[in-house]
Amino acid sequence: MKKILSLDDSMTMVQTVKLALTKAGYEVVTFTEGQKALNYLQGNKVDLVVTDLHMPAMDGITFIKKLRSLPNCRFTPIIILTTETQVKKKEEARQAGATAWVTKPFAPAQLVSVVQKVLR
Repeated sequence: MKKILSLDDSMTMVQTVKLALTKAGYEVVTFTEGQKALNYLQGNKVDLVVTDLHMPAMDGITFIKKLRSLPNCRFTPIIILTTETQVKKKEEARQAGATAWVTKPFAPAQLVSVVQKVLR
């Protein structure tokens, strides 16, 4: 079973993502703070990361850059899940190391479809 880490400062969004991905057959670990997610990733391997972009303590771009500095996460796929639609932000996320982008609000099937494509 593939393991996915989901990071979002909204507990509602964390639960929505977890429910959609768990129903699709994935193991999901969730976090609401970037530093706690990074601490987890220092000792654990995941197959994919889904992260929000706008978070209070550590934004998604900073999180991605720090995640990419971890030896076991250099090539882990990262999906940005955000309300942000600016092309400039998408490019900034891509340069930081993001693999894909899903805009909120989203249908659970849409997220599962992107996850399946990224994990192929």
